Amino acid sequence: MIRVVLADDEDLIRGALAALLELEPDISVVAQASDGNAAVAAVAAAAPDIAVLDLEMPGRDGIAAAEAIGPGTAVVIVTRHARPGVLRRALAAGVRGFVPKTTPAARLAVILRDVHAGGRYVDSEIAASALTEDACPLTARELEVLRHTRAGGSVLDIAAAVHLAHGTVRNYLSSAMTKLGVTSRHDAARIAWEEGWI
Repeated sequence: MIRVVLADDEDLIRGALAALLELEPDISVVAQASDGNAAVAAVAAAAPDIAVLDLEMPGRDGIAAAEAIGPGTAVVIVTRHARPGVLRRALAAGVRGFVPKTTPAARLAVILRDVHAGGRYVDSEIAASALTEDACPLTARELEVLRHTRAGGSVLDIAAAVHLAHGTVRNYLSSAMTKLGVTSRHDAARIAWEEGWI
């Protein structure tokens, strides 16, 4: 029996998927969660074979949750918005499967079996996009301050979190905004997230 934890902040989707997977003779949904932090806790409590995580969840997104879960449980990410940069981050985090939410439940069950057997699965369209994606123009520090911006931090909060002077953080934000052709740090953070760089 393949033991699965499901995490998605949309209750209807999570419940429907759980019901469909339970129809499979060799898959058991042992826990469900509605956000990334709860997903990490559910995996720690239930010790499943696989965690199926929505990419976009409150608390922690699917990739941050996968990083917290670690290598003991295989992680499959499902998403509505399959950005190539996100795929790269997911693979770097050890995610074993990356599928769009349009995947039928029966096909997801096949993918879960393959992942459980030690395989990997990446949707072919997402993989093709990743191969043709432009490189990220931002430095690691610019990405770091944008990640904190997206989390809602003020410039002072970001400076404290990354151990930099307030003016230095402003410089990194300004540089990122210039490179991305936007006029606010929030727009820069949004673009970086949409591209999958943060």
